[in-house]
Amino acid sequence: MIAVMREWRAPLVWGGLLIAFCLAMGELEPFYRLIEPDSRRVIYDRADFLTLLWRHLTVVGIASFFAIMIGVTAAVLVTRPAGRDFLPLVAQLASMGQTFPPVAVLALAVPVLGFGGVPIVVALLLYGLLPIVRNTLAGLEGIDASVLESARGMGMGRMQILAQVELPLAFPVILAGIRTSVTVNIATAALGATVGASNLGDPIISGIVNANTAYVVQGALLIGLLALTVDSLFARLQP
Repeated sequence: MIAVMREWRAPLVWGGLLIAFCLAMGELEPFYRLIEPDSRRVIYDRADFLTLLWRHLTVVGIASFFAIMIGVTAAVLVTRPAGRDFLPLVAQLASMGQTFPPVAVLALAVPVLGFGGVPIVVALLLYGLLPIVRNTLAGLEGIDASVLESARGMGMGRMQILAQVELPLAFPVILAGIRTSVTVNIATAALGATVGASNLGDPIISGIVNANTAYVVQGALLIGLLALTVDSLFARLQP
């Protein structure tokens, strides 16, 4: 038990701090009063921080799920003989998704999809595709040809080779791409507060609008702790 806790010490510590700050933000009012001595309110109280955390995780989780499904599937398809001609196109489309600013995606998506969580999910999906696609391609194409030839020599079919040889060997590289995608999107998801998708970005946006630095610090602190928690979890999962 002690050995297990040592192995998972980093995510437990960061996750514990995250929950502690969510529950005890009001107890830190004297500290935030130092940041904003002239403000009437220094603790963001329009929504419970645990609720905002859950909404933030939900948006990032949904966007990441679809990014993983689309990114890995597309990369697998273009590394097959029948789809190899589309490999440059898929790589370029994934790159465009990340170079296109999420704010611009939101501006274009809101008139079509309305306010709420859908526009930010679309923005995060597009923004998170590149690391997943790039790493999946690198992982699959980095497998030694002799390994694949040996698998064929053992009588394995294409799907068996993909499921039992290629994906397991490429998994560490694919997971690294997913890790990057999810961690970056945790910070980017704060933009959802600008289109009615309530999350940990709410205190930040409210602080900017009302010139209240204490609000901004609270939102940024929780998002930073969430990113550290998730990143340390991926670090433990990394083979």
